[in-house]
Amino acid sequence: MATEVLIEPKLSFHRPLEHKVALITGSSRGIGRAIAKELAERGASVAINYRNNFSCAEEVRNSIRENGGECELFQHDISDRLQARALVRDVLDRYQHVDILVNNAGITRDKSIRKMTDEDWAEVIETNLNGVFYCTSAVLPNMIEQKYGRVVNIASFVGQAGNFGQANYAASKGGIIAMTKVLALELARYNITANVISPGFTETDMLAGVPPNVQDQIKARIPMGRFGLPEETAKAVAFLVCDGDYITGQQINVNGGIYM
Repeated sequence: MATEVLIEPKLSFHRPLEHKVALITGSSRGIGRAIAKELAERGASVAINYRNNFSCAEEVRNSIRENGGECELFQHDISDRLQARALVRDVLDRYQHVDILVNNAGITRDKSIRKMTDEDWAEVIETNLNGVFYCTSAVLPNMIEQKYGRVVNIASFVGQAGNFGQANYAASKGGIIAMTKVLALELARYNITANVISPGFTETDMLAGVPPNVQDQIKARIPMGRFGLPEETAKAVAFLVCDGDYITGQQINVNGGIYM
């Protein structure tokens, strides 16, 4: 009778991001929270960035640590250039290097253009677009020096298709898509990739504030008939940083078919 041999799988197969450091902006809730947990599960040391909500950030940290992961909290407002630079500096002080940057932080201030104020416009652009520039430019010297980096920017299908009442949001996300293409061109020589994930309507606090009847109308527009889960976007991010060595300047839509 043949003896059954059980082969223990290699740890590195399950933890391809071992010894990598991932900075995820806006990672105390929603999609950012799911990305932090996904990358930690794959072995990365995770820098959790948040602006105000310490209790949510702490919950993410506790969850990751309970599962054997490594993470730290960093409270900075990435819409402020000096704070964004301080964020990267603090993460480098803690971990000595940053291998993965996920620019996820984003806000909405939805109004039709004729009702939108200068402040509504500026707040969204400052966080969603300027924040990506501030964080990316701050982390690049380290990535260039180590000749390795993975930049993933979270945009939105709204940056491609537009959406009523979201001129500011659409402009910010469209800007991210364009900026990422330039980053890919400029940074490929340093073994740094830059890509975009564009989610569709996703089950987050942002969507929870939409009235149920409006949610039903939105679902009717989605070929898959449901909203996306934050974890589905997180898995797309994980694919790019774990297996996307030859993928750069690209956009992956995680939207249930609402925009093709």
